[in-house]
Amino acid sequence: MVRHPVGRAVRFFAVFAGLLALVAFGLTLLPSRSAGGLFAGAGQPHIALVPLRGEIVGSDTFVATLEDLADDARVGAVIVRIDSPGGAVAPSQEMYDAVLRLREQKPVVASLGSVAASGGYYVASAADVVVANPGTLTGSIGVILQLTNLEGLLGKVGVQAEVVTAGAQKDMGSPFRPLSAAEREIFQSMADQVHEQFLSAVAQGRGLAPDVMDRVSSGRIFTGQQAHDLGLVDQLGGLHEAVKVAAERAAIEGVPVVEKISPSRGPWWLRALLSEEGGVHAGGSALRRFAEALEVLARGDSQLFLWRLPLVTEGLRW
Repeated sequence: MVRHPVGRAVRFFAVFAGLLALVAFGLTLLPSRSAGGLFAGAGQPHIALVPLRGEIVGSDTFVATLEDLADDARVGAVIVRIDSPGGAVAPSQEMYDAVLRLREQKPVVASLGSVAASGGYYVASAADVVVANPGTLTGSIGVILQLTNLEGLLGKVGVQAEVVTAGAQKDMGSPFRPLSAAEREIFQSMADQVHEQFLSAVAQGRGLAPDVMDRVSSGRIFTGQQAHDLGLVDQLGGLHEAVKVAAERAAIEGVPVVEKISPSRGPWWLRALLSEEGGVHAGGSALRRFAEALEVLARGDSQLFLWRLPLVTEGLRW
Protein backbone atom coordinates (compact mmCIF):
# COMPACT_ATOMS: atom_id res chain seq x y z
CA MET A 1 0.00 0.00 0.00
CA VAL A 2 1.46 3.38 -1.07
CA ARG A 3 0.86 6.34 1.23
CA HIS A 4 0.20 9.62 -0.50
CA PRO A 5 2.59 12.42 0.64
CA VAL A 6 -0.33 14.83 0.99
CA GLY A 7 -2.00 12.52 3.49
CA ARG A 8 1.20 12.30 5.53
CA ALA A 9 1.46 16.10 5.57
CA VAL A 10 -2.14 16.47 6.74
CA ARG A 11 -1.58 13.98 9.56
CA PHE A 12 1.64 15.70 10.57
CA PHE A 13 0.00 19.11 10.83
CA ALA A 14 -2.97 17.63 12.69
CA VAL A 15 -0.65 16.09 15.30
CA PHE A 16 1.38 19.30 15.46
CA ALA A 17 -1.76 21.41 15.99
CA GLY A 18 -2.92 19.03 18.70
CA LEU A 19 0.38 19.32 20.53
CA LEU A 20 0.20 23.13 20.33
CA ALA A 21 -3.31 23.04 21.77
CA LEU A 22 -2.13 20.86 24.68
CA VAL A 23 0.81 23.17 25.37
CA ALA A 24 -1.45 26.23 25.28
CA PHE A 25 -3.88 24.58 27.69
CA GLY A 26 -1.04 23.69 30.04
CA LEU A 27 0.26 27.25 29.99
CA THR A 28 -3.12 28.53 31.10
CA LEU A 29 -2.66 26.52 34.29
CA LEU A 30 0.59 28.30 35.13
CA PRO A 31 0.34 31.18 37.61
CA SER A 32 -0.08 34.54 35.94
CA ARG A 33 1.92 37.55 37.06
CA SER A 34 -1.25 39.60 37.33
CA ALA A 35 -2.70 41.06 40.51
CA GLY A 36 -4.44 37.76 41.17
CA GLY A 37 -1.31 35.68 40.53
CA LEU A 38 0.96 33.98 43.02
CA PHE A 39 3.67 35.95 44.77
CA ALA A 40 7.19 34.61 45.17
CA GLY A 41 8.17 33.96 48.73
CA ALA A 42 6.10 34.17 51.88
CA GLY A 43 6.11 35.84 55.27
CA GLN A 44 6.22 39.61 55.40
CA PRO A 45 4.26 41.72 52.92
CA HIS A 46 5.52 42.28 49.40
CA ILE A 47 5.81 45.42 47.31
CA ALA A 48 3.69 45.40 44.18
CA LEU A 49 5.09 47.21 41.14
CA VAL A 50 2.41 48.38 38.69
CA PRO A 51 3.64 49.87 35.38
CA LEU A 52 1.86 52.69 33.60
CA ARG A 53 3.46 53.12 30.18
CA GLY A 54 2.64 55.02 27.04
CA GLU A 55 -0.29 57.22 26.15
CA ILE A 56 -3.25 56.96 28.50
CA VAL A 57 -6.33 55.98 26.51
CA GLY A 58 -8.19 53.75 28.96
CA SER A 59 -8.27 53.01 32.67
CA ASP A 60 -10.34 49.88 33.28
CA THR A 61 -7.55 47.32 33.73
CA PHE A 62 -5.35 49.72 35.71
CA VAL A 63 -8.19 50.58 38.10
CA ALA A 64 -9.18 46.92 38.49
CA THR A 65 -5.56 45.99 39.25
CA LEU A 66 -5.29 48.58 42.02
CA GLU A 67 -8.58 47.38 43.49
CA ASP A 68 -7.23 43.81 43.56
CA LEU A 69 -4.06 44.99 45.29
CA ALA A 70 -6.05 46.93 47.87
CA ASP A 71 -7.77 43.70 48.94
CA ASP A 72 -4.60 41.57 48.90
CA ALA A 73 -3.21 41.25 52.43
CA ARG A 74 0.12 40.02 51.02
CA VAL A 75 0.78 43.45 49.51
CA GLY A 76 2.25 45.91 51.99
CA ALA A 77 2.85 48.79 49.56
CA VAL A 78 2.40 49.62 45.89
CA ILE A 79 4.74 51.39 43.49
CA VAL A 80 3.19 52.86 40.36
CA ARG A 81 6.02 53.09 37.84
CA ILE A 82 5.02 55.81 35.39
CA ASP A 83 6.54 56.40 31.98
CA SER A 84 3.79 58.26 30.16
CA PRO A 85 3.39 61.57 28.30
CA GLY A 86 -0.27 61.73 29.33
CA GLY A 87 -3.41 61.13 27.32
CA ALA A 88 -7.16 61.32 27.63
CA VAL A 89 -8.76 63.30 30.43
CA ALA A 90 -11.40 60.94 31.84
CA PRO A 91 -9.14 57.83 32.12
CA SER A 92 -6.47 59.93 33.85
CA GLN A 93 -9.08 61.13 36.35
CA GLU A 94 -10.23 57.57 37.00
CA MET A 95 -6.66 56.40 37.56
CA TYR A 96 -6.05 59.34 39.91
CA ASP A 97 -9.13 58.41 41.95
CA ALA A 98 -8.05 54.75 42.06
CA VAL A 99 -4.64 55.74 43.46
CA LEU A 100 -6.34 57.92 46.09
CA ARG A 101 -8.58 55.02 47.17
CA LEU A 102 -5.63 52.63 47.34
CA ARG A 103 -3.67 55.21 49.31
CA GLU A 104 -6.30 55.01 52.07
CA GLN A 105 -5.48 51.33 52.64
CA LYS A 106 -1.73 51.03 52.04
CA PRO A 107 1.26 53.20 51.04
CA VAL A 108 1.49 54.18 47.38
CA VAL A 109 4.70 55.49 45.83
CA ALA A 110 4.88 56.98 42.33
CA SER A 111 8.19 56.29 40.59
CA LEU A 112 8.65 58.50 37.53
CA GLY A 113 10.72 57.17 34.63
CA SER A 114 11.89 59.08 31.58
CA VAL A 115 8.67 61.07 31.28
CA ALA A 116 5.63 61.55 33.51
CA ALA A 117 3.90 64.57 32.06
CA SER A 118 0.34 65.83 31.83
CA GLY A 119 -1.98 62.89 32.59
CA GLY A 120 1.04 60.83 33.67
CA TYR A 121 1.86 63.38 36.34
CA TYR A 122 -1.84 63.77 37.17
CA VAL A 123 -1.91 60.11 38.24
CA ALA A 124 1.39 60.43 40.10
CA SER A 125 0.19 63.39 42.14
CA ALA A 126 -2.32 61.15 43.95
CA ALA A 127 0.44 59.00 45.52
CA ASP A 128 1.77 59.36 49.06
CA VAL A 129 5.30 59.95 47.77
CA VAL A 130 6.53 60.95 44.30
CA VAL A 131 10.08 59.91 43.36
CA ALA A 132 11.65 61.13 40.11
CA ASN A 133 15.03 61.05 38.46
CA PRO A 134 16.74 64.45 38.15
CA GLY A 135 16.31 64.25 34.38
CA THR A 136 12.71 63.01 34.33
CA LEU A 137 10.47 65.18 32.15
CA THR A 138 7.43 65.97 34.22
CA GLY A 139 4.81 68.60 34.89
CA SER A 140 3.02 69.88 31.76
CA ILE A 141 0.01 70.75 33.91
CA GLY A 142 -2.22 71.96 31.13
CA VAL A 143 -4.84 70.94 28.61
CA ILE A 144 -4.69 70.81 24.82
CA LEU A 145 -7.45 70.39 22.26
CA GLN A 146 -6.13 69.70 18.77
CA LEU A 147 -8.38 70.06 15.75
CA THR A 148 -7.52 69.68 12.08
CA ASN A 149 -8.80 71.98 9.31
CA LEU A 150 -8.54 70.29 5.91
CA GLU A 151 -10.60 72.82 4.00
CA GLY A 152 -7.66 74.28 2.07
CA LEU A 153 -6.23 70.87 1.20
CA LEU A 154 -9.58 69.53 -0.01
CA GLY A 155 -10.04 72.63 -2.16
CA LYS A 156 -6.72 72.02 -3.88
CA VAL A 157 -7.67 68.49 -4.89
CA GLY A 158 -11.22 69.45 -5.87
CA VAL A 159 -13.07 67.79 -3.00
CA GLN A 160 -16.00 69.51 -1.35
CA ALA A 161 -17.61 68.21 1.84
CA GLU A 162 -21.38 68.36 2.25
CA VAL A 163 -22.50 68.16 5.89
CA VAL A 164 -26.08 68.03 7.15
CA THR A 165 -26.67 68.60 10.88
CA ALA A 166 -29.53 69.09 13.30
CA GLY A 167 -28.25 71.41 16.02
CA ALA A 168 -26.23 74.57 15.56
CA GLN A 169 -23.03 73.19 17.12
CA LYS A 170 -23.36 69.54 16.09
CA ASP A 171 -20.37 69.72 13.73
CA MET A 172 -18.16 71.81 16.02
CA GLY A 173 -14.53 71.00 15.24
CA SER A 174 -15.32 69.63 11.80
CA PRO A 175 -12.14 69.20 9.73
CA PHE A 176 -13.99 70.59 6.70
CA ARG A 177 -14.27 74.21 7.85
CA PRO A 178 -12.68 76.72 10.25
CA LEU A 179 -14.00 77.28 13.77
CA SER A 180 -16.42 80.15 14.25
CA ALA A 181 -15.76 82.67 17.02
CA ALA A 182 -18.62 81.21 19.08
CA GLU A 183 -17.29 77.67 18.67
CA ARG A 184 -13.79 78.69 19.65
CA GLU A 185 -15.20 80.29 22.79
CA ILE A 186 -17.06 77.08 23.67
CA PHE A 187 -13.94 74.93 23.22
CA GLN A 188 -11.86 77.42 25.22
CA SER A 189 -14.34 77.31 28.12
CA MET A 190 -14.16 73.49 28.10
CA ALA A 191 -10.34 73.53 28.14
CA ASP A 192 -10.30 76.12 30.95
CA GLN A 193 -12.68 74.05 33.07
CA VAL A 194 -10.69 70.85 32.61
CA HIS A 195 -7.51 72.78 33.42
CA GLU A 196 -9.05 73.92 36.70
CA GLN A 197 -9.89 70.30 37.49
CA PHE A 198 -6.28 69.35 36.84
CA LEU A 199 -4.95 72.12 39.08
CA SER A 200 -7.39 71.27 41.85
CA ALA A 201 -6.41 67.60 41.76
CA VAL A 202 -2.68 68.34 41.90
CA ALA A 203 -3.16 70.84 44.72
CA GLN A 204 -5.17 68.25 46.66
CA GLY A 205 -2.79 65.37 46.02
CA ARG A 206 0.41 67.32 46.64
CA GLY A 207 -0.84 69.79 49.22
CA LEU A 208 0.68 72.73 47.36
CA ALA A 209 0.04 76.37 48.21
CA PRO A 210 -1.79 78.62 45.70
CA ASP A 211 1.35 80.61 44.87
CA VAL A 212 3.18 77.41 43.90
CA MET A 213 0.24 76.29 41.78
CA ASP A 214 0.41 79.61 39.93
CA ARG A 215 4.02 78.86 39.02
CA VAL A 216 3.30 75.38 37.64
CA SER A 217 -0.04 76.01 35.92
CA SER A 218 1.28 77.27 32.58
CA GLY A 219 1.54 73.80 31.06
CA ARG A 220 5.34 73.87 30.78
CA ILE A 221 7.54 70.83 31.33
CA PHE A 222 10.06 70.63 34.18
CA THR A 223 13.03 68.40 34.83
CA GLY A 224 12.83 66.15 37.85
CA GLN A 225 15.22 68.47 39.69
CA GLN A 226 13.09 71.54 38.92
CA ALA A 227 9.92 69.67 39.89
CA HIS A 228 11.54 68.70 43.19
CA ASP A 229 12.45 72.32 43.90
CA LEU A 230 8.84 73.34 43.24
CA GLY A 231 7.33 70.60 45.40
CA LEU A 232 5.87 68.54 42.56
CA VAL A 233 8.29 65.74 43.48
CA ASP A 234 9.18 64.61 47.02
CA GLN A 235 12.47 62.83 46.40
CA LEU A 236 15.04 62.43 43.65
CA GLY A 237 16.02 58.94 42.60
CA GLY A 238 15.10 55.97 40.47
CA LEU A 239 13.16 52.80 41.05
CA HIS A 240 15.69 51.61 43.65
CA GLU A 241 14.98 54.63 45.83
CA ALA A 242 11.25 54.20 45.31
CA VAL A 243 11.48 50.62 46.58
CA LYS A 244 13.32 51.82 49.69
CA VAL A 245 10.64 54.44 50.37
CA ALA A 246 7.84 51.91 49.88
CA ALA A 247 9.54 49.39 52.19
CA GLU A 248 9.98 52.00 54.91
CA ARG A 249 6.34 53.10 54.64
CA ALA A 250 5.16 49.50 54.84
CA ALA A 251 7.57 48.69 57.70
CA ILE A 252 9.15 45.87 55.67
CA GLU A 253 12.44 44.75 57.18
CA GLY A 254 15.42 43.48 55.23
CA VAL A 255 15.47 43.20 51.46
CA PRO A 256 11.86 43.58 50.23
CA VAL A 257 10.33 41.27 47.66
CA VAL A 258 9.14 43.29 44.67
CA GLU A 259 6.59 41.65 42.40
CA LYS A 260 5.87 43.19 38.99
CA ILE A 261 2.14 43.24 38.37
CA SER A 262 0.65 43.41 34.88
CA PRO A 263 -2.52 45.50 34.55
CA SER A 264 -3.65 43.07 31.84
CA ARG A 265 -5.89 40.10 32.49
CA GLY A 266 -5.64 36.53 31.24
CA PRO A 267 -2.74 34.05 30.97
CA TRP A 268 0.68 35.57 30.41
CA TRP A 269 1.22 33.89 27.02
CA LEU A 270 -2.02 35.36 25.66
CA ARG A 271 -1.17 38.82 27.04
CA ALA A 272 2.24 38.61 25.38
CA LEU A 273 0.58 37.81 22.06
CA LEU A 274 -2.28 40.32 22.13
CA SER A 275 -1.23 43.24 24.32
CA GLU A 276 1.62 45.62 25.06
CA GLU A 277 3.70 44.12 27.85
CA GLY A 278 2.66 45.83 31.06
CA GLY A 279 1.34 48.88 29.25
CA VAL A 280 -1.86 50.84 29.01
CA HIS A 281 -2.39 51.32 25.30
CA ALA A 282 -5.09 51.45 22.67
CA GLY A 283 -5.37 48.83 20.00
CA GLY A 284 -3.25 46.11 21.63
CA SER A 285 -0.06 44.76 20.08
CA ALA A 286 1.32 45.29 16.62
CA LEU A 287 -0.03 41.84 15.72
CA ARG A 288 -3.60 42.84 16.59
CA ARG A 289 -3.30 46.22 14.86
CA PHE A 290 -1.97 44.53 11.73
CA ALA A 291 -4.87 42.06 11.72
CA GLU A 292 -7.37 44.89 12.14
CA ALA A 293 -5.77 46.82 9.30
CA LEU A 294 -6.02 43.79 7.01
CA GLU A 295 -9.66 43.36 7.94
CA VAL A 296 -10.39 46.99 7.10
CA LEU A 297 -8.57 46.77 3.77
CA ALA A 298 -10.48 43.58 2.91
CA ARG A 299 -13.71 45.51 3.34
CA GLY A 300 -12.38 48.22 1.06
CA ASP A 301 -12.90 50.82 3.81
CA SER A 302 -9.85 53.00 3.13
CA GLN A 303 -11.24 55.94 5.10
CA LEU A 304 -11.55 53.88 8.28
CA PHE A 305 -8.02 52.58 7.75
CA LEU A 306 -6.74 56.15 7.52
CA TRP A 307 -8.39 57.09 10.80
CA ARG A 308 -6.79 54.11 12.51
CA LEU A 309 -3.36 55.55 11.88
CA PRO A 310 -1.94 57.72 14.70
CA LEU A 311 -1.90 60.85 12.55
CA VAL A 312 -4.81 62.82 14.02
CA THR A 313 -5.42 63.43 17.72
CA GLU A 314 -8.90 64.48 18.73
CA GLY A 315 -10.41 65.40 22.09
CA LEU A 316 -9.10 67.05 25.20
CA ARG A 317 -5.69 65.70 26.15
CA TRP A 318 -3.54 66.02 29.25
